[in-house]
Amino acid sequence: MTETASNVPVEGVAMTAIGVAVIRARETERADRLYDDPLARAFVDAARKGFAAERWARVLAVADQFYEGRTVGVRLVDDRIGTALDAGIRQIVLLGAGLDTRAFRMGPPPETGVFEIDLPELFAFKEPVLDRAGAVPTCQRRVIGADLRQDWRNALLSSGFRTDLPACWVDEGTLGSLAQEWSQRVVVTLTELSSPGSLFGAARLIADPDSTPYRELRRLMAGDAAADATRIDMPDPDFDVEQWLTGLGWNTEFRSWNDMVAPLGRPATHPDPRVGAIAAMRR
Repeated sequence: MTETASNVPVEGVAMTAIGVAVIRARETERADRLYDDPLARAFVDAARKGFAAERWARVLAVADQFYEGRTVGVRLVDDRIGTALDAGIRQIVLLGAGLDTRAFRMGPPPETGVFEIDLPELFAFKEPVLDRAGAVPTCQRRVIGADLRQDWRNALLSSGFRTDLPACWVDEGTLGSLAQEWSQRVVVTLTELSSPGSLFGAARLIADPDSTPYRELRRLMAGDAAADATRIDMPDPDFDVEQWLTGLGWNTEFRSWNDMVAPLGRPATHPDPRVGAIAAMRR
């Protein structure tokens, strides 16, 4: 118990994974749930031990404010991965995997490689929780402790990733709007590693970084000290992601957020029709 509490990421980027686990646990408890993630509760219960009561209450409050949109987003990514698996793709790379459990809960075929890339401190918390829960992946799960802002390519290749096979690259917000230099480097690298038929998805977001939820999230990430220094990257309206991806060698298709969420019957629509996702396939 003590060891788990000491490994809980209570601030920094890794802390955001706790909030997402809270959201997934809440969704799993619903009778009309969009997905079933029983391991999310194990992460939430373990994380709770590392937070003071007041700070934990704030984490729950922020998770609640992001719940509707974020939980629908999890389901949309589930559907995208399911489509990739149905198409025969057997390499799934999770960029900024956080406390993702798709290698367990989605039942990928045994020959599938699921590569989880995230910060070492995140896995220092995640792996003991999975071990205690007796979680066993249905596929070949590979854990890669690396910072996407630094060298992660060699670690991925060393873990068994094959450049001669197509892959499905999954980003659930880690790369931001793709307008910043470091996230563009990540996409250039994954493009070089992708064989024809590989899939990638980029979000087109419009959000106010000074809104109450984002301000509180920044404060929590920064440990309430120098919160302004903890940036949450927002879209650059002058940066054309689709054109940029096309130039790198991807065929792209934009799908509006409202069109994607309409079949799910949740109150998660967005007033701006420009918000959505860019689905890309490597030429």
